[in-house]
This record gives sequence, structure tokens and C-alpha cells, in this order.
Amino acid sequence: MLTRGQIIFAILFFVSFVVAISYAYMKDKKGNQAFFKGSYKILIFIVFVFFVLFGLVKIKHLLF
Repeated sequence: MLTRGQIIFAILFFVSFVVAISYAYMKDKKGNQAFFKGSYKILIFIVFVFFVLFGLVKIKHLLF
């Protein structure tokens, strides 16, 4: 069981972590748009390759 101090620490840690991550994201937002332009194409390619491999494995199991 968690003590009251551990729960308070966990809540404060979570809140401070969310604030820090939000601040870092807002600070880097402009740079991310310039550096990661077109990265959605890579994500689509990776998902496509995953589904192709998944399909090949399913076909292999059906045939053998």
C-alpha cells in the first residue's frame, strides 16, 4: 500500500513532468515543423511494410 507521502510525491512528480514536457514542446514547435517536414510518409511506409509482412506470415500459415 502506498503512504500519503508517496501519493503526494507521485502527483507532484506527474504534474511537474507534464508541465516540463509541455514547455519543451512549445519551445521546439517551430523547429519541429522545419526539421520533420514529410515525416508522415515514413510512418505510412513503416505501417505498410508491417501489414505486408503480417499478410505474408498469415499466407504462409494457411499454405503450410
